Amino acid sequence: MSEQETPSPRRRDFLFYATGGAGAAAVGSGIWPLVNSMNTSASAQPWTFDIDVSDMQPGTEISVQFEGRPIFIRRRTAGDIAAARSTPLSELPDTHARNANRPEADASDSNRTIPPFNGEDRGEWLVVEGICTHLGCAPLGDGMGDFNARFCPCHGAHFDTAGRARQGPAPTNMAIPRAEFVDATTLALKETGRFSFQRQ
Repeated sequence: MSEQETPSPRRRDFLFYATGGAGAAAVGSGIWPLVNSMNTSASAQPWTFDIDVSDMQPGTEISVQFEGRPIFIRRRTAGDIAAARSTPLSELPDTHARNANRPEADASDSNRTIPPFNGEDRGEWLVVEGICTHLGCAPLGDGMGDFNARFCPCHGAHFDTAGRARQGPAPTNMAIPRAEFVDATTLALKETGRFSFQRQ
């Protein structure tokens, strides 16, 4: 009579668990791409662009590219602020702030500036998209035009020290992107998607 070997219970349990584990790993590796595809892609997640403005003195301006558009960041002088704040809304062709941070606000100068970090809004920081609202040209700055601020030489649009349309063919004020100070010297621009000018 021949004797047959009977697998030991320990070996049988090991084979059972090893086979089950391998099967679970195979199923998991097949399902993971499907589950992962449901996550928001990195390109679609909102992001910010931090800018160090610690070296900027009143009367200086820098330009950066953000979302494919030029952004002008100006630390205004007391004269810039006074000129903008003395202008009544009735003199403006566009009375809307065009400020992504305050969408329902009017075009008063205080609604067009970015408050400093944990400080009183003295109106020093003006951040605008550097695009003429007539045909998308780039206006010149540094005291240009009839309002000592910005002038678009392409078709003669004039903007004041708050980036508001004042004279010429520009129908709306220069747009203000979503932005805020994250600390005393860092301004963060926030992604909004491509801005389209809306005429009212």
